Amino acid sequence: MPVTDVSHDLDARTLTIVADFAGLPKRIWEVYADPRQLERIWGPPTYPATFVDHDLVPGGRMNYYMTSPEGEKLYGWWEVNTVNEPHDFTFDDGFALDEKFTKNPDLPVGRNVFSFAEHDGGTRATFVSTYATAEALQKVLDMGVVEGASSAINQIDDLVAA
Repeated sequence: MPVTDVSHDLDARTLTIVADFAGLPKRIWEVYADPRQLERIWGPPTYPATFVDHDLVPGGRMNYYMTSPEGEKLYGWWEVNTVNEPHDFTFDDGFALDEKFTKNPDLPVGRNVFSFAEHDGGTRATFVSTYATAEALQKVLDMGVVEGASSAINQIDDLVAA
């Protein structure tokens, strides 16, 4: 499995996931730059994602939903802050209330740094999410973010090998 380490630090309000992939950074980058590829790995296998909007540029917005096994749509959004292709990008990631992607003020927003570096002939990806408060981080941990994100990230090797 690509995910090699998961840690969280309530004092620093961070969740860090490290993964090693067979593909080079440019190929891993393409997964995030292409909405159809991103849909195949953003949600856990049982919660496939659909990106309605995808604009991976500074100031860009991405709107998506994941569909539960029961058919329920769970809405989310990204607001892209920086892009340094193919090395890293930063974005805020939050939950939405509805199909209009109205921000949900009752759920946490993560400030994310996704970085990709050559490592042992492939890529080491580091995914760091920072939350405004320790309580916000704890809330997403309680919601299953570690399990969900890990199972989503673990789909990348199969996608890039295809």
